[in-house]
Amino acid sequence: MPTRSETPSLDNLTLSRKEGLRALAEAPKRQPPDLLTLKQKALLGEAALLEYEKGRSVWHANLGPIGTPQLKALYEDLWDILASNQQDGDKAKGAVAVGAFPGLGKTTAVLDFALKYHRQVIEREGAFTAAGHERWPVCRVGLTSNIGMKEFNRSLLEYYAHPGRTTGTATLFAQRALDCVLECETRILVIDDLHFLKWHDRNGTDVSNHFKYIANEFPVTIIFIGVELGSRGLYSEANSRGNITLAQTARRTTPLTMEPFTVTNDKERREWRRMLLALEKRIVLCRKFPGMLADELSDYLYIRTTGHIGSLMTLINRGCQRAARTGAELLDEELLDQVKLDAAAERARKALAKKFARGRMTTKPRSRATQTASAKTVA
Repeated sequence: MPTRSETPSLDNLTLSRKEGLRALAEAPKRQPPDLLTLKQKALLGEAALLEYEKGRSVWHANLGPIGTPQLKALYEDLWDILASNQQDGDKAKGAVAVGAFPGLGKTTAVLDFALKYHRQVIEREGAFTAAGHERWPVCRVGLTSNIGMKEFNRSLLEYYAHPGRTTGTATLFAQRALDCVLECETRILVIDDLHFLKWHDRNGTDVSNHFKYIANEFPVTIIFIGVELGSRGLYSEANSRGNITLAQTARRTTPLTMEPFTVTNDKERREWRRMLLALEKRIVLCRKFPGMLADELSDYLYIRTTGHIGSLMTLINRGCQRAARTGAELLDEELLDQVKLDAAAERARKALAKKFARGRMTTKPRSRATQTASAKTVA
């Protein structure tokens, strides 16, 4: 008999508040519902069935992140940089910019890293500092379009729920934010959606210079997240007027990225297969069978998602929701063809399908040995 999960509801929180990030970081690990047979499911009473379906729905909506090679490589780089930034406070700390196309899981990966760091620090050092202040190892701010320095500093104060977040100047807000960082011993500042910043207009230049101030004065490692940050000017050393305003940002920022899955050789095809096997293990559908994704749907899933992990997770999530709701209880091409996906994936689908149909591409390892690859997960 399936039981109600003890995991608290996490769908009504925001990461622009410290309490939201803590709730997400410190929640018990989500446990999957029992994998029932069709007969066992049919024996459930009405109340138990409703609870079971709700549990499956929430579980499938939160299948990730999957420990892909791309994610593991990003983690290794982030740990290296974070550890190397333990200099004394008189030295500026290097920043990180995780830039990639949409749908590659960069925000999910960085957030998962930040949550792990939060748990690690709280477990090691406690929830309160030696001075008795709440300890907040991570601060996250999401940018909006046309954001200026004052709005950015206010967002920092909003995260900490500082009582002075409603009135004051940009300079006062910055000083109050520094007090929060010092008192709460924050060590990571995540700045998401950096691509919204217009680097070469006045607001963009002001905020860019403010990032230098934060790097110099705040004892934090800044992790920027955004789309195509290089082409948007993050690493440029001059603006359109020829002024060298971004040089320090470019010199102090290490660019990292997340790449889509490619299947040009057997090594890459095995990585794709291992990822599908790991994902397959997490699915809770009554008619699921070994190889449902990795054998039966491998090419199809690559064609639908072009190897983008974000598109893949969305497709599997929505497919599982439909399979449970309709009673299909498994994933196949017929069902997944009914699931709508992002526009970018759908645009690329036809051209990619032709390459697979002509035998010019495949996700299946070509050697016989690799076709029976182990079901060892990467998660």
